[in-house]
Amino acid sequence: MQPRNSRPTSSALRGAVDLAAVKAAGEAAQKAEQARAERARQAAAAEEAGIAPAGPDYPLVIDVTEDTFEAEVVQRSTEVPVVIDFWAEWCGPCKQLSPILERLAEEYAGRIILAKIDVDANPLISQQFGIQGIPAVMAVVAGQLVPLFQGAENEANVRKVLDQLILVAEQRFGVVGGAGAGPAQDGEQGPYVPEDPALAAAHDALDRGDLGGAVQAYQNVLLDQPGNAEAKLGLAQAQLLRRVESFDPQAVRLAAAADPKDVAAQLDAADLDLVGGHVEDAFGRLVDTVGRTFGADRDTARLRLLELFEVIGADEPRVTAARGALARVLF
Repeated sequence: MQPRNSRPTSSALRGAVDLAAVKAAGEAAQKAEQARAERARQAAAAEEAGIAPAGPDYPLVIDVTEDTFEAEVVQRSTEVPVVIDFWAEWCGPCKQLSPILERLAEEYAGRIILAKIDVDANPLISQQFGIQGIPAVMAVVAGQLVPLFQGAENEANVRKVLDQLILVAEQRFGVVGGAGAGPAQDGEQGPYVPEDPALAAAHDALDRGDLGGAVQAYQNVLLDQPGNAEAKLGLAQAQLLRRVESFDPQAVRLAAAADPKDVAAQLDAADLDLVGGHVEDAFGRLVDTVGRTFGADRDTARLRLLELFEVIGADEPRVTAARGALARVLF
């Protein structure tokens, strides 16, 4: 861990931001893909044998209130995408859409959870989400709000939206719901996948401290493989290191302390916190900045926080905790 006011160097930064996390993320993504393939194989075998597949050990459709929102939606969203159906008893289109959502939640067998919120009984949640008309459908994934659609939709369109949500949840946030959706157990061997030469070159550039070269190399990989989790994590780390390389740490910290509402200063200080190993401080600083700002400033701070989540990795416990804290100040 670096002293807070020492000037960061490339070698120090590479030590603070562990390069092993990049490769670990790639391995996690590979295991997740293997798990998905195994689930598909098991489902096909069960269908051929006339056996109903086992479902998850939690309800797939739940009624959520203001008192249960934190536990049932925000916390649960770290494990499985939570789709929220905002409805009311008097709403005719809601009565058309809700059965479709409920039927698909059962069909997806744990890859999503459907949370039903009665807007009349829970006006505070409706206000916090900015609901202006119902039915309205949103999702929360790893504590992050994902707007989906408003108004009644047919089943085919809803299915397309849910399929895209599941893909985003897995690739962007590392959230994979469903029975048996966990990664391979210790000791299990997946198929050997040789390392991509372009990705190896990007890792090598980052390890050498050639940050510009690393950024370009990771971007090249992502042009060909937009969903490559390993390249996304490497790019986020290289961009962070490049931002702070020319910082004067003392000046950055003085500026941040002098004006907590100076968003640019808080972003710079959070970057320094992270590369110095002060992960909770970096996340906490930006969560506080999101909480005290509005409009474009709030969005800027929120997006930087999401970038820093990428640097650490979606499955890291400190990221999960910070996502929950962010959700609380947003909602």
